[in-house]
Amino acid sequence: MITWLQGEVIDKKQWCADLYSIRIKLEVDLPFIAGQFVIVGLDYKGAKIHKPYSLINAPEDDFLEVHLNTVQNGKFSPLLTDVIKGDTVYISNKPSGLLTLEEVPDGVKNLWLCATGTGIGPFLSILHTDEPWQRFNNIIVCYSTKTANEMAYRDDFEALAKRYPEQFHFLPFITREQTPDAIHSRLTTFLASGDLEKQLGLSLKPDSNHVMLCGNSSMLDDATQILEQKGLRRHSRQHPGNIAIEKYF
Repeated sequence: MITWLQGEVIDKKQWCADLYSIRIKLEVDLPFIAGQFVIVGLDYKGAKIHKPYSLINAPEDDFLEVHLNTVQNGKFSPLLTDVIKGDTVYISNKPSGLLTLEEVPDGVKNLWLCATGTGIGPFLSILHTDEPWQRFNNIIVCYSTKTANEMAYRDDFEALAKRYPEQFHFLPFITREQTPDAIHSRLTTFLASGDLEKQLGLSLKPDSNHVMLCGNSSMLDDATQILEQKGLRRHSRQHPGNIAIEKYF
């Protein structure tokens, strides 16, 4: 049984045809850890329908933000992207998820955050906190979208690159068009070939790296297989490893 907290839509941004970000103000505070997700609910035909979404914002912000695309013929996402300022939405009171820095073992030097599409959400939340910049020598974001218009929050990453020029490495991947400021390749292809490590001058050795993956299922499966071939292993609370995955969409 989900316990719901009532919230109000305070802002909505449309990035391109089917891509949105929505900000929500709750009536009460909701403590969470950067990288976690919540269940977002709406009233529909006398009942609540719902879906999980990662929180984009930092825990200290006084609003919640989710990033989503409209799925054609979907039951929930078209309703959520139709909300307007002042509308009521509901948020589950128990955030959860494995994509948090609490799950990263001590001794890790390089944190890899690899996402496709709206899977970039939990990593934005993490990067807007102080902890990663205090813990890791290198933070690498590999962010893949089909087109340049779909690469939301790019200004945030470019600002981080200016603020932490030696520590932060941002690699944008755009798969369906060529642009001068992005890699025209699938992220997994670049990873499998070894070009990713060569470009950064870093080696994905198990003893000093932790990789977080969030996005479409084919990327998660392919990237996990490639990383396992390099000696990394899946992470769980029962069996700590080097590869953390959030698979809820």
